[in-house]
Amino acid sequence: MTQSRTHNCGELRLTDAGKSVTLVGWLENVREVGANFAFAVLRDFYGTTQIVVQTEEMMKVLKPINKESTISVTGVVRERESKNPKLPTGDIEVVPSEISVLGRCIHNQLPFEIRKSKDADENIRLKYRYLDLRNPAVKDNIVLRCQVVAELRRRMTEKGFLEISTPILTASSPEGARDYLVPARNHPGKFYALPQAPQQFKQLLMTSGFDRYFQIAPCFRDEDARADRTPGEFYQLDMEMAFATQEDVLSTLEDVLEPVFRKFGKYSRVSPAPFRRIAYNDAMERYGSDKPDLRIDLEIQDISQIVQGCGFAPFADAVVKAVAVENFTQGRKWIDKLLADVEMQTGNKACWFKVDENGQLTGGISKFLTDCAPALTEKLQLKPGAFVCMAAGKKQAAQKTAGVIRILMGRRIPGHFDEEQYALCWIVDFPMYEIGEESGQLEFCHNPFSMPQGGMQALLDAEGDQQKLLSVNADQYDLVVNGYESASGAVRNHDPEIMVKAFQMVGLGEADVKAKFPAMYNAFTYGAPPHAGAAPGIDRLVMLLTGEESIREVIPFPMNKNAQDLMMDAPTTVDKSQLDTVHIAIVE
Repeated sequence: MTQSRTHNCGELRLTDAGKSVTLVGWLENVREVGANFAFAVLRDFYGTTQIVVQTEEMMKVLKPINKESTISVTGVVRERESKNPKLPTGDIEVVPSEISVLGRCIHNQLPFEIRKSKDADENIRLKYRYLDLRNPAVKDNIVLRCQVVAELRRRMTEKGFLEISTPILTASSPEGARDYLVPARNHPGKFYALPQAPQQFKQLLMTSGFDRYFQIAPCFRDEDARADRTPGEFYQLDMEMAFATQEDVLSTLEDVLEPVFRKFGKYSRVSPAPFRRIAYNDAMERYGSDKPDLRIDLEIQDISQIVQGCGFAPFADAVVKAVAVENFTQGRKWIDKLLADVEMQTGNKACWFKVDENGQLTGGISKFLTDCAPALTEKLQLKPGAFVCMAAGKKQAAQKTAGVIRILMGRRIPGHFDEEQYALCWIVDFPMYEIGEESGQLEFCHNPFSMPQGGMQALLDAEGDQQKLLSVNADQYDLVVNGYESASGAVRNHDPEIMVKAFQMVGLGEADVKAKFPAMYNAFTYGAPPHAGAAPGIDRLVMLLTGEESIREVIPFPMNKNAQDLMMDAPTTVDKSQLDTVHIAIVE
């Protein structure tokens, strides 16, 4: 124990009665019950201890002290008359002979009550994060995060991985998100970039002859916030293996992560390793998402061929997906809310019908489906009391809309959502390329450094044919946990010729590849080993383990949704002299 205290505030027990002790911590609360009698609660990192003041002298010392001041209390431990079985220290209390202030809180009014800080406005919490973190419920998330990181380090080290730190200041590269740029003072007009991930460095380590690398790596991406993604920076368990296959990486991470979920998770049930492998196209067809929440037992079915020509205009020349449930008892108001929420989330309309007690289709668009009712009944295995919700449109839009229908129905209709578990799976066989939503052009689907399945020949066979290129798969894989992408990885493209050809398909020539990735391209020309890796997200992993709905709850000092650090007032303006030093001018 440190010199300033003999015990911490979570340590004393009935066996310590009669001892003279010194405790330090924050004055959490004071309850006066008489002129010279009061109960106080002293809190430190480890817990709380009740302090009982029962003399005029001690009341004069205690009364002027504001809550959340740090104090030192020296006194004698005694058994409590009214015990609190909910507290580890609930059998004892300390009668002080000396109270001294170590750090005075000068504010009579706090921004929020410490133990109820999670009920406060989020921006107020973030502005006073140092107070928010005093709340044991908030602090416990950060403690768990530390324990998880330590466990991950231990398990990776035991598997022969070396922890190697890679640079923070590096070169800008096209890796899918916006870079944070840092002006180079000694090189006017040039910029460093903060790494979106240690991707190139870890591949260079494999080329350098290191066999197994990992790092608890900070990553920097200028992208918008979501509940499961913080803007600015995040941390990941970055790992890479030389002379490795996809299965080597997947089995290694299963060995590391499954025990972590079992040891630290909120839920006791965890998918056993090996986790399910689901091909990307199968995931989109069956679940309408490449991040399927397997806690929901509903699946999507394709009814396009059955309903073609039924007379319902949205089904004409469209892909039609359906989600069916049995024993449906909800009313029309519930259905209208479902349809409204689907449209709000996807921008696409959904439609529906039910099956009455006689097995006839009724309600919604049932009047259009009379002729195809027998085929629909057989395809969807419909019984009296069933409900079917459908989405139509181009293939990807119909899939994604049906995916939202599946989630909303699964969560809202009792019996289809087994929440208290960790359902893990691998999504594999991602497309190498996709059409960008913003650009409308051919782009890399996931990681541009991935090996196309079939190697060079697959690219040559598809060259000049966009549809064939869109059908080329890559050795890419994602770990999905309860509907969240929790890790992403790939077998890397270690062949410079295949790399050049892969980039040519998205309009970047050999000169572009050499210019944008000079170190990696050159290194690969000196004999690179086949290698593969992945990167589970630390923040998202801990969010899942704690059961929190916002990732900011598991980050010590997070930014808000607008990428602002309200506590440190960042970003902020800087002096013109600072801008001049790095050769930057602000243009209004």
